Amino acid sequence: MEKIITMENIRKFAYVSDAVCQKPIRGIVVFFFGLGGDDMYDEEAADGIMFGREGILYVVPYNNPWAWMNRQAVAYTDEILDVLFEAYDLPSDTPVVAMGGSMGGHGALIYTKYSKRTPILCDVNCPVCDMVYHFTERKDLPRTIYSSLFHEEGTLEDALKRVSPYHLAEELPKVKYMIFHCDEDNAVNLEKHSVKLVERMRECGHDVSLDIVHGRGHCDLSSEMWEKYEQACITAVNEYHASKA
Repeated sequence: MEKIITMENIRKFAYVSDAVCQKPIRGIVVFFFGLGGDDMYDEEAADGIMFGREGILYVVPYNNPWAWMNRQAVAYTDEILDVLFEAYDLPSDTPVVAMGGSMGGHGALIYTKYSKRTPILCDVNCPVCDMVYHFTERKDLPRTIYSSLFHEEGTLEDALKRVSPYHLAEELPKVKYMIFHCDEDNAVNLEKHSVKLVERMRECGHDVSLDIVHGRGHCDLSSEMWEKYEQACITAVNEYHASKA
């Protein structure tokens, strides 16, 4: 199918904070939502306003609520960024940050590997990291994962490993990774996902940090950790530009 997203219709396909983003645009944060997320923004997002003050465009692709960052979700997100880069005549090296929580954290990790423009930072909250394990973790998950990977070739396990950060650790690009995970997360187990992934990534020589948030549940970061999570995106863009000065 031909590509149909344009600046005239982009708000049918994504939230874009260009109306509240200071120009020139210095970077882009792409935020991926969690499983089942299907909201569309009728008003400016608080994060769009906050990042906009720093000249950072905040983009939330309206991916399939069960996308699990399959091939279509990657291509869809790339298409949105293609439109924005062209519309604002952005330099090809404009920094991109991938961000998200839960399935969105998984999406940010997988997008960092397969994206057209490799993010400089992958910043995630309670991410799904081992898709082979996650398929068995909760009874509501198999239908969503099978739906997203239905058209993949090979076995189910092969398909799961192609979108499993843990199984792709050696192939992930050598950029900065910041992972936050709550130790009372009953939806995405800390030890089976983030701890396991970080151990493997360190074996592979990645620049990765893990902040464990104590006494809190799924994606429920403390105010201090939430500020660190968001500020990391701004810092990454600022440090990128400083390195180019």
